[in-house]
Amino acid sequence: MMKQFQIGLAAIVLIAATALPAQAQQKSEISLSRQPGIFYMPSHIMEKQKLIEKHAAALGVSGVTTKWITFSGGGAQTDALLAGGVDILNTGTGNLLLLWDRTRGGVKGIVATSAQPMTLISRDANIKSIKDFGPTDKIAVPTVKISTQAIVLQIAASEAFGADQWAKLDVNTVQLGHPDAYAALSNPKHEVHNHFSIPPFTFLELKNVPGAHVVLNSPDVMGGPLSQAQFFTTTKFADANPKIIQAVRDATKEAQDLIRSDTKQAVEIYKEITGDKTSVEELLDLLKEPGMMEWNLEPQGTMKFAAHLYKTGTLKMQPKAWTDYYLPVAHDLKGN
Repeated sequence: MMKQFQIGLAAIVLIAATALPAQAQQKSEISLSRQPGIFYMPSHIMEKQKLIEKHAAALGVSGVTTKWITFSGGGAQTDALLAGGVDILNTGTGNLLLLWDRTRGGVKGIVATSAQPMTLISRDANIKSIKDFGPTDKIAVPTVKISTQAIVLQIAASEAFGADQWAKLDVNTVQLGHPDAYAALSNPKHEVHNHFSIPPFTFLELKNVPGAHVVLNSPDVMGGPLSQAQFFTTTKFADANPKIIQAVRDATKEAQDLIRSDTKQAVEIYKEITGDKTSVEELLDLLKEPGMMEWNLEPQGTMKFAAHLYKTGTLKMQPKAWTDYYLPVAHDLKGN
């Protein structure tokens, strides 16, 4: 997967250098991707209510259509961006920073969408803390090494075992999308006993998997919320489609505002678009849990994330501020 990711990165660098005319043209059909989970609820509202189309029209760009695609993990999404299969991604901080770095600023964020807690869950009674993982204990993450969960795990390892031991648990990680990881934990015979989970899978696992318990969560590791989902794209697409970029920001804000003002309607839309069988009442209770209403445009916790990646050599460029890897459309926000 890492080799494939690096090949893809090389491809986008080549594309950026050759400046293909087709990529410099304004588009009317926009393709966007996301992952499964309630983290991405703003995107479900945007799809259902055609908010990008609405805000693009308000900005004078009529006839815009959107196509939403769901991928199991951020690695598959970046592959799609690099191959030209999608225009805009909605995924984690790790993928954004790595693409920004490898393309020398050719990929940047638009706005953040959510910063709910991520939770490392185990059904193994012997694993009570990060120090209890043995060499054969598998930990499911969406994409090994580069997903937000994988990198938060590295930061936790550096704090638990020493700064030079940040990669200690990399060998334990295996790639599974969140629905597959939930299925693995639910199967007592499956070799994967641990999952760095996101809502609603976090709550489903703790409720339905015998012995499931919390090992750590991302706010404790990061010292506060961490943007797990944000929209980002190539700077070429942004330069050619500035009103679409503004429409994405405006649509995201409207979707986030709806989640806060009419949470029940937002949950019903989420269920309709995703097919999630969890009841409306359970999802509403879930959203009352600590940290579950972190729906904000501004990036949160991303500079600590970037500092770790630079220190470990994963990033070759050290950002001076979060605005280095976000487009100007977001620069008025109070991010970190």
